[in-house]
Amino acid sequence: MKQNETYYCYILSNKNRTVLYIGYTDNLERRLNEHSNGKGAVFTKKYSVSYLVYFEEFKTMKDAKLREKQLKNWHKDWKWNLIKETNSNIETISLN
Repeated sequence: MKQNETYYCYILSNKNRTVLYIGYTDNLERRLNEHSNGKGAVFTKKYSVSYLVYFEEFKTMKDAKLREKQLKNWHKDWKWNLIKETNSNIETISLN
């Protein structure tokens, strides 16, 4: 493992904010580009899910993966409430 490695658990949505996708990665910018170009998960391509609405940073891949699993088991309302805590208007987050 590299020093200072950062891992991310992230939530994407579609344009109309009707669908959520949760994933984890070690390179958020690259992964978002993959989703935007239809090279991410089959689900994100099928439902046009490529808008970043929430993310968390972790020091280990294990922690990011555990958080992903935890969030995937949450009720949809809980996920939306989590997003709204830091992104009240559910706007697309820009990494630039």
